[in-house]
Amino acid sequence: MNRLQIIISALILAIVAAYFTFGFGDYLTLEFIQSKLSSLQEYRQENFALTAVVYFLAYVIATGISIPGAIFLTLLGGAIFGFWWGLLLVSFASSIGATGTFLASRLLLRDWVQRRFAAYLAPINKGMEEDGAFYLFSLRVVPIVPFFVVNLIMGVTSLTVPAYYVASQLGMLLSTAVYVNAGSELAQITTLRGLISAPILLSFALLAVLPFLARGLVRVLERRKRLSVFKKPKRFDANVVVIGAGSAGLVTSLIVAGAKAKVVLVEKHRMGGDCLYTGCVPSKSLIRSGRIMSYIRRAEEYGIVDAAGTVDFARVMQRVRSVIETIEPHDSPERYAGLGVDCLSGNARVLSPYEVDVDGTVITTESIVIASGARPVVPPVPGLDAIDYLTSDSVWSLTELPKRFLVVGGGAIGSELAQAFSSLGSKVTQVDMAPRILPREDEEVSAMVSASFAKQGIDVLTDHKMLKFETVDGEHFMEAEHKGEVVRVYFDKVLLAIGRRANVEGFGLEELGIALTPQGTIEVNEYLQSNFPNIYACGDVAGPYQFTHMASYQAFFAAVNALLGGLWRSKVNYSVVPWAIFTNPEVARVGLNEAEATQRGIEFEVTRYEMDHHDRSLADGEAHGFVKILTVPGKDKILGVTIVGYHAGEQIAEFVFAMTHGMGLKSISAVTHIYPTLGEGNKFAANAWRSARLPTKFFPALQRFFSWRRG
Repeated sequence: MNRLQIIISALILAIVAAYFTFGFGDYLTLEFIQSKLSSLQEYRQENFALTAVVYFLAYVIATGISIPGAIFLTLLGGAIFGFWWGLLLVSFASSIGATGTFLASRLLLRDWVQRRFAAYLAPINKGMEEDGAFYLFSLRVVPIVPFFVVNLIMGVTSLTVPAYYVASQLGMLLSTAVYVNAGSELAQITTLRGLISAPILLSFALLAVLPFLARGLVRVLERRKRLSVFKKPKRFDANVVVIGAGSAGLVTSLIVAGAKAKVVLVEKHRMGGDCLYTGCVPSKSLIRSGRIMSYIRRAEEYGIVDAAGTVDFARVMQRVRSVIETIEPHDSPERYAGLGVDCLSGNARVLSPYEVDVDGTVITTESIVIASGARPVVPPVPGLDAIDYLTSDSVWSLTELPKRFLVVGGGAIGSELAQAFSSLGSKVTQVDMAPRILPREDEEVSAMVSASFAKQGIDVLTDHKMLKFETVDGEHFMEAEHKGEVVRVYFDKVLLAIGRRANVEGFGLEELGIALTPQGTIEVNEYLQSNFPNIYACGDVAGPYQFTHMASYQAFFAAVNALLGGLWRSKVNYSVVPWAIFTNPEVARVGLNEAEATQRGIEFEVTRYEMDHHDRSLADGEAHGFVKILTVPGKDKILGVTIVGYHAGEQIAEFVFAMTHGMGLKSISAVTHIYPTLGEGNKFAANAWRSARLPTKFFPALQRFFSWRRG
């Protein structure tokens, strides 16, 4: 505790001690106040200002430390000063005193509470930021929850002081008026029972709900106002029109069709989207070829001598295309038409919340789901337009393996492709302006992957800022700034992998006024609604996660909410989001890592299991990496898991399942895992958590007991 916290704590304790030591509670009783009422009223007539000041200060202190009997002070205010003066004094004094408690709670408790219970408070903090004043107003209006408790709880939240004071002032006004008015008849009161009757409490409750109803009504009216300027058709051609046939659009249309509703799916290029043609499928196929070549180079580790292989890059790329062609029918218009989806090929343009134009044909619809995906970011770097650069979309057109391959970007896409091309024989240089590759992961994860890259011969240049691209005498090079110096990197081909930008241009969203986030994605609420109530978005175009599996996950909510509209809605939940980076070693994560937990002030404990001790990993010659689990201190509740190693993306599935269904490490420890499998690593990590918490202080007694049993 700092000096100010110590002083405030000491002051509060001194006031409370004085209250009980000197028996001030004896003066805050109905009988005592009634016995002195006439004297106090006479004194007030002679010394109004002094009486008002003393009463005001006494009320502030009583409210601030929640002295029992403050209700009698309220009655006394009405009895001494009358209704209007009493209401004025009590209303401001109670709000100021409550704010004092609020500030004391914030100073003394908030930091500790936020650290200790950060995982639980995250959604509460978000709710308080959006609706904190409304929640507080409701608690103030309905005098059921003790105000002292309300003051303390609100103090540890993110509610601002002005919002707290205003909500308290307004929320307590009605009940204050009731008690002050009752105080004007204080001489005739024999019991507090009945001062606030059931009808009055019901009125308070209705008043507490009123702001939420009013705000909800305003939101509904605002949304309907946006729709009111558009003519609503009497009949609709479709229940839902889906724009974009990537993972999000395909799953959305399939769910809508499965519900026997009419759905039109519009795609301007090829159904299957980035994942099938330029993302997951081709990249993992290429990575597989590179991995096979890396095993050939390691053949002697497995007792195989004179193993050799020559990369035929054209055949590698042909294999990539053949994998795409094998999967392609799964996402074909024919298959989806057979499942009840009306598939249209063409350019969609949103004319209104009820109309979508597809190359001159206007389709009327009840709802629209935008699943237009994203595209690679191309930075405005001088000289870039003059060279034949590649992105994750165009790299698959290569037919010859680049001898010198420059990869710009240290994220998942850049790292995966950098290693794949290196494994196939390119001399790869990876450049990023961040201090390390894979910056979203913990430093030890980045270090392990970087070490693997270095061993393989990849030059990783971090903290390098691109300056320009240039070609001199047929030689391409990039200049970058590193610690104040200019570094030149020569290459034959360059891949730009520095991020992806949502596709929101060119199909009517700007003209319609669809709201966007600062990141350029469509702004959606927890139901995936845009600022138009019947236009939804999911997948990369909506964010916040640009993963194929998250696009499919969001698609369920977009489809259901678009179909049922105001009848029933379901909130999307991002509490358990897994992902994997398919480098060697693989990196897989779900939930928090150490860096994120520390940044957000969430307390955690770490349990590790090193995979270099694992039997199956040793047998496969892949004994490297670890399982790292973050848990709530003293509990087995999982906050996050990071796995680095051989097939980490497969191994993490058990933790994803456990977190999704609220299971802890004890549940994983209790499961029988097949020997020898990688999944055993999960059990061993859970066992490590339990072993660290064995009651070792009882071990000497147990030793003596079993010694006695042996005789």
